[in-house]
Amino acid sequence: MQYPSVWLKGVSRGESIACELRLQIIKGTIKPGEIISENRVAADFGTSRSPVREALKTLSNEGLIRLERMGAVVLGLSMEDLDELYDVRYLIESFAQQRLAEGEHEQLLNHLKQLIDKMELAMKYNDFVEFSHLDFQLHEAMVVEAKHKRILHLWKSIRHIVLTVMLITTEEVFSQGPAKLAAVIEKHRTLVNALETKDAAVIRNVVQAYFADSNQTLHISIS
Repeated sequence: MQYPSVWLKGVSRGESIACELRLQIIKGTIKPGEIISENRVAADFGTSRSPVREALKTLSNEGLIRLERMGAVVLGLSMEDLDELYDVRYLIESFAQQRLAEGEHEQLLNHLKQLIDKMELAMKYNDFVEFSHLDFQLHEAMVVEAKHKRILHLWKSIRHIVLTVMLITTEEVFSQGPAKLAAVIEKHRTLVNALETKDAAVIRNVVQAYFADSNQTLHISIS
């Protein structure tokens, strides 16, 4: 699996390299304990060492590697790390979704419904890459709509790992057939329906159920 080129439009060379390395590390193609050499990566990507350094610094900040004198040591993403990532996602998204119980968000809700319709179309065309990207857009749209600077800052610190994990898990979900995909789509519709109620208790219960199911899917996909 390669990082989708369409997702890399407008990003720097360093960010592009970070995306590719991140995917390989999380997927396990580059294993924990391996050493990533600046020279080797620069040669593989046909670039100078400067964007490679930028990429490695990004991955170090995300906790995926540890920078040492001999090179970058791969730490990887353990199941415990993934559980903690979902804990952080839950804290961010549940806060944002509870916040959406207040005020008018008709434009957002219509946008979310359109994204779900597009996810259904991606399912019909067996396009897990597009499906995962739409799924990510849906979740990010809710966080942005909450209009909370600190929560958004926290989200941005994990968004690249979240997107990469979504790409990997969605490929696995697609392999489980149409019934599983239909259930995923219905889960998203249920979430949007809960937001439409503007009832904080309803939203809280639906969000808890959503993340419990998603965490179970994660364990099946990554284990």
